[in-house]
Amino acid sequence: MAFLFHKFQEAVKVLAKNPTFARDPRKLQFEADINRLFLYTGYYRLGKNADEADADEIIDMASKASVIDQQTQVQENVHSQISEFCMFMDEILLPKEKMTGDITSESSQQSNVFPHRSGLSFAVGRSVMPESHSAVPETRPLNQAEVSQRLKDLLGYTLNIKPSQIPHKDAGQGLFLDGEANVGAVLAFYPGIVYSPAYYRYIPGYPRVDAQNPYLITRYDGTIINAQPWGSGGDKRELWDGLKMAEFKPDLAGAEKGSDRLWKLLNKPLEGTKGDNRSDVLEQRNPLALAHFANHPAKGMQPNVMICPYDFPLTEKDMRVYIPNISFGNAEVNMRRFGNFWFKSWSRNSGASNVPTLKSLVLVATRALQDEEILLNYRLSNSKRRPEWYTPVDEEEDRRRWS
Repeated sequence: MAFLFHKFQEAVKVLAKNPTFARDPRKLQFEADINRLFLYTGYYRLGKNADEADADEIIDMASKASVIDQQTQVQENVHSQISEFCMFMDEILLPKEKMTGDITSESSQQSNVFPHRSGLSFAVGRSVMPESHSAVPETRPLNQAEVSQRLKDLLGYTLNIKPSQIPHKDAGQGLFLDGEANVGAVLAFYPGIVYSPAYYRYIPGYPRVDAQNPYLITRYDGTIINAQPWGSGGDKRELWDGLKMAEFKPDLAGAEKGSDRLWKLLNKPLEGTKGDNRSDVLEQRNPLALAHFANHPAKGMQPNVMICPYDFPLTEKDMRVYIPNISFGNAEVNMRRFGNFWFKSWSRNSGASNVPTLKSLVLVATRALQDEEILLNYRLSNSKRRPEWYTPVDEEEDRRRWS
């Protein structure tokens, strides 16, 4: 497998320079990332019994398949892993009598219908609003640490939070892999509240949303996830709405710069639409819902994971409790990006799916890992002042990402 992985690594370097990618710098970086994810998750799905012919076939597909086709395959690869993770979590947490025929009926009652936020990703569906929630189903009385250890026994790895090994005073806590994971493995979920561009002004601290919150992350399609309300999870399964740490109103007071006023004007929500949090029964003991604790590598170090957009199909009701996200807002709003601004769009994405989805992010391993700190390239914008501790992994990638 080491030889096959070397072939994949070489393919990543070559295909990143593929002239068939988009000319727009930002889109170019997105397509290059999807290409890498196609290779990494494809390598993982081959398994330990893969041979060189299998590897060559995936590399050949990566050079010929369209970006849409690669996105679709990445989604399938990631969803396959998450399905296995959810199966393990059910095995750990559900009482034995619930592991038979009662699971489907109960989960379908607790799930009812789930919220959905629209956007520009390839697997977007129509919005479906929740109507009601049943009581939180019974689970085994295990704490977070016990669930984590049992997951490691089944999956081969889990995650821990402890002091970072990054050598600067602001590193704080870091995210560590406990166990072994192969390249292409889904290691962590980015938890929290999901905001589509239509609801940017409801993010706490708007318009300078990142001033006091280091736990925000943005997908290529403009979706923002705020992990601050999730914290480090909890010790129970409960109806979660994210308001324990995120009770807020749009920040309309105080001095504003002209650019702030303009941004607020251009991103004003639809008339008569009020954004609000939707609650869902979520498992807060999820040991992998800790991606927001991953640190950026120090100078001379390389990241060992990359972010991967994952559009969770809300039709998978038995899995929903293990996806640590909820959508903000209760109306589907199509938005289109022009430069740095988002505008309401009356057109609908012709390639949209009818399957409702929840937009999320996961971290995917870019090499084999064992008992080490997880490091993520933050790709901070080079058009703004960056923290003193930040050393770019690839300045050109940073530039393309925020162009």
